[in-house]
Order: sequence, then C-alpha cells, then structure tokens
Amino acid sequence: MDNSQGYLGVTPPIATSESSEREKEVTATLMEELRRQNTMESDEEAKTREIVLGRLAALVKSFVRTVSLARGLSEAAAEAAGGKIFTFGSYRLGVHGPGSDIDTLCVVPKHVSREDFFDVFEGMLRNTEGVTEVSGVPEAYVPIIKLKISGIPIDFLMARLALSSIPDDLTLQDDNLLRNLDDRCIRSLGGSRVTDQILRLVPNVNVFRDALRCIKLWASRRAIYSNVNGFLGGVAWSMLVARICQLYPNAVAGAIVSRFFIIMYQWSWPQPVLLKQIEDGPLQVRVWNPRLYPGDRAHRMPIITPAYPAMCATHNVTASTQMVMTEEFKKGLAGIFQHGADIVDKVIVGTAEWSELFAKHDFFHKYRYYLQIIASTGEHELQIKWAGTVESRLRQLVMKLELVDSLTLAHPFVKGFEQVAYCISDEEVRLVAQGESTEAIAKRKAEDIEGIEGSRPVYSTTFYVGLGIEAKQPGSTAPRRLDISWPTTEFTKMVKSWDKFDEVKMGVIVRHIKSAALPDNVFDPGERQPKPVPKKRPKQTKDHPFAQPTEKTNNVSSDFPATKKLRPSYNLASDSTAPTQTMKPAENGVSTIPRAPQAVVVATAAPTSKCSVDIKDAINIKSPQLPFGESVAVATSTRTP
Repeated sequence: MDNSQGYLGVTPPIATSESSEREKEVTATLMEELRRQNTMESDEEAKTREIVLGRLAALVKSFVRTVSLARGLSEAAAEAAGGKIFTFGSYRLGVHGPGSDIDTLCVVPKHVSREDFFDVFEGMLRNTEGVTEVSGVPEAYVPIIKLKISGIPIDFLMARLALSSIPDDLTLQDDNLLRNLDDRCIRSLGGSRVTDQILRLVPNVNVFRDALRCIKLWASRRAIYSNVNGFLGGVAWSMLVARICQLYPNAVAGAIVSRFFIIMYQWSWPQPVLLKQIEDGPLQVRVWNPRLYPGDRAHRMPIITPAYPAMCATHNVTASTQMVMTEEFKKGLAGIFQHGADIVDKVIVGTAEWSELFAKHDFFHKYRYYLQIIASTGEHELQIKWAGTVESRLRQLVMKLELVDSLTLAHPFVKGFEQVAYCISDEEVRLVAQGESTEAIAKRKAEDIEGIEGSRPVYSTTFYVGLGIEAKQPGSTAPRRLDISWPTTEFTKMVKSWDKFDEVKMGVIVRHIKSAALPDNVFDPGERQPKPVPKKRPKQTKDHPFAQPTEKTNNVSSDFPATKKLRPSYNLASDSTAPTQTMKPAENGVSTIPRAPQAVVVATAAPTSKCSVDIKDAINIKSPQLPFGESVAVATSTRTP
C-alpha cells in the first residue's frame, strides 16, 4: 500500500540500496541462532494449533446458534447467524514460538451480548473436553477470557457487530463496521485490524518477520517486553520493527536489526512513531491527537496504531520504564553495558556472536533494594484473577514512587513468581502471605496435608520493583532516609478497592527487601553468586534508607511524603521534538534523566535540615552512527497531527 509518493510510511526511505554481502552473511547466522534459541515451533505444534483453532471456530458457531435460539430466532435463522474467529498478535504476524499464546477474536451478530460471552460461552468452554484454566475477566479494559485448549494458551476477545449475521467471508478492514459499536467492542476489534494493517505496510513480510523474531527475543531476554508493566508489548515492538523496514525497504533482516538499535536509541521522543498518516473516519470517536488531548500529550514514547481509530499502544510507559528501555537501546554507557547497538555493530564486523545480544537480564543483580509485592489467596482460580488485578495496578505504584525524592528509578520486573505452599496452621498461612517460609513448608507437598485439620494451600504471586537510589553527595556524612510509605499505602488501598476484593480470601502486602534477601526462585540454577560477609556496623536504625512506620504495619504507613515533588514531564509542542536530555549516573549503575536541582530531606539524629543537590556533569556518550549518507533525522521529520 504505497502512498502517492511511491513509498510505504510517512517519510521517504533512508536508503533503498540492497544490503551488503556481509549483512546477508550475518542474516544467515542470525537465523541459525534464532533456531538454536528455540524460537521456531515444531511442525507438530503448528498442526495442534490449527486443530485448536478449528475447534474454537466450531464452538463459536455453536455458541451463536445457542444464544440465537434463546432469543427466539427460528432454527434456520439461528443456523445462519454464523459467528467467526480472527487471529491477531504474534500468531497472525507469523512470529509466534513454542508455547506462545494465540490472540483470538470472536465476532458475533448484534443479538449476542457480551454478557452471553461470559455467561454462556465461558460455561461452554469449561464443559469442553481438553479445555483447562478458563478465566474470564469481563471488567478488563479489553474484556477477555483466558484458557488453554490441548495445552495451547488462548487469549479470547469478543466483538459484537451491528449485523444480523456474520458471514464466513467477513473481513474487518472496512471502517464502517465500527458504526454503532461500544468502546469495548472497538478496542477488541483493534488488535486484528492493527495486525492486518502492519502486514500491509511493510515492504517485505518475510524480512519483517525474521527481524521481529530477533527483537522479540532480545526484548524478552532483557526483561523489557510487557505492556502491562510499562514497557512495550508485542504490538508496539512489531510497529517499531515495521517502521525500520519502511525506512530500509530492500534491506535483509540482519541490517534491519542493526538499524533498529541505532535509530531507536536516537529517536527524538516524544515524537511519535507512525506507520501511516493518522486518518479520520466515520465515527465520533477519539483519535490520538496530542494537540487536542492533554493525556495524549503526556505519552512519553508514543507508538501509534495504523488502523482507525489511531491509538497510542504505549500509554503505559512511565519515566522509569522509558529510562530502562533507553538504557537497553543505547551503545554501552561508559563501557558498563554490552548490549543493543554495540553488540550488533560487533556482529556486523565479525567480532561478536548473535548469542551475546540475547544474554539474560541482570535485574536481580542490579539494585541494592527492591520492593516485593505479594498477592495471595487460598484458591487457584481466584488467585489467577487476584494476581492479575494486582499486576494491572503495578504501573500506578511505579508512577507514585517516581514522585519520591531520592528515588532515581522505580524499575518493575516484567512478570510475577508463582508459588504454592501447603500450610498446616494459621501461623504458617500468615507467614507465607507475608513472603516468608520455613524449610518444612518448602518441602511439604499436597499429599502431606491430606487429612490434617485446618490445613490448606496458599497460592501466592510475587512481583518486584527495583529501586534506584540517588547517589550520596560527596562530602555528605549525614545518614539518609527514604520515605516510600505513601506510595505503598496508596497502592494497597487501590488494589483493595477492586469491587471483588474479599478481605477474608485475598491478601496483598508490599515490603522492601535488600538484594541479599531475594528468594532463590528469582534466579536460575547456579546464577546466584555467594554474597560476601558484610562488615559489622554499629546498630543505627536511623541510617536505614527506608523510613520505618511508628508501629508495625509491614513497612507501610499512610503518611504522605513530606518531600513529594512533581518531576518535569515531556511536553509535545506542535513544531518541536523532545528536549535534549543528558544522562546521570546513579549508584546502582543505571543512568537516569536528571531532574532540576531540588531540596532533599535527609533524616538525621539532629533536627531535619535541607541541602541542595547539584546535578553532576553528564558523562560523555559516544552515539552509534548510521553509515555515511544515512540520517536518522529522516525518520523523525514528520509533523504530529
């Protein structure tokens, strides 16, 4: 779908020449490495997926027929009402791997309601052979049923069209299909419509798929693949790779990956990434427009979906997660990091292997202090919903932590760690719910508690946030104190405000721990290094960097932090891009965008005093360069709407 100028995208390509022989060679080695990394599914699993989708398609037709008859339609009309499924996401793009889920959309006629989807269809799924782990979330922003069929994970959405029947040859490309639909149906249709548009907007689908497989694996290994936690999800990564493919329409996958890191590191956020110009449509719906909407103007890394209505796929990105992703994009900071553009450059010249790009993250080695958020229940099905609810609010906790002085970064990890403990007393239940355990609990199995009165399992999911603490100022001798009681208390109140929260059945706790206290289950076997024996110091509780509540409340109090200040945010001016930001080293090794000088309250034995913090001179960073004659400015020269 070339535009009137004869190219795909919103700007001309940066280069249209074919890739060099060396780039073709490294592309071949990239594909070999991706196969070694087990990113391709087997023929057997591919056939299983086809069978699963066939069963789902038949089940949807049966569901629509059942509801149609209940609404009083004749046998013939109920049979003709149809119903169809569409796939989207990684499966539709052709970049799914072993064990990955299938994003699926169920399209139904107008007389089938969303309530029917969760009441009738979810019940049908539960009674279908081979279907397990069915969990409906009707109150989600995009209502969803999660399940497994024959071991294949499925994320199932529903959209009701304003049609009396759904023909088998229906496509979703026509914008007029969105007429008379509610917002949730429009959002549900968006995934499939966006995926199809991406495939239409890349010059070479096979090159796009190979490069995207590489970037998805890299982002997963570096723990920056998670939309819900403030990083980028699959759709956003897909659009970034698609944009690079537009800029280099004749390049091979290895060259696309190389240019990806260079251009994304230099991108002038919040200048948006667009695959096509934003278009108006037939509906009175909100289309992404930072000139009109302050909320859109606040988006830090806007990546805009190409299907109408245009939306920002990265509205969850926070200041901290943007810093972390920028850190992964850039070419080594003062020799500390060896990822991103630096590694790819070395691969191109033959001094590194692709496997080095896919090195595992160091999240659990990076920080001295972490927040541990533990969600727990006594039932497996309930735990799935409760843990999902807690995880969906973690971004709010991160944003509140970013307002606390002396915190340079609040880095959320991209997944939770699930455990089941078999307890024989209320005391053990309380212990597990607070993130503690004993050797006896850890060794106990389900059969060990059978017949024991008062025994029960405790299901827990633990999430982590790494805390970057501002470096101690040279010459400062006063002890420091960091008060995070307000963010943690507000977060706890927020998750407990869920309308299905039950104080008796559900628990949530937020506590800080040192890196040495991290549990073994966050490390791979052999990954954890022995900790040196710390030198003994005089016991001075006021030196502890975390404020302690006056009474025991799991390190959480309701006091608002006295030093809370709003940090400067990016403003998207109509004729400008983001201001240049220098990088500031922090004591944990992660660079941060410096804030304006401000006062920091430090806890001391004497009355509290204030001191100003001077921004240190930014260290010099050598920027990765495009080959001669290529300019990243071409990629960012578009005007926002």
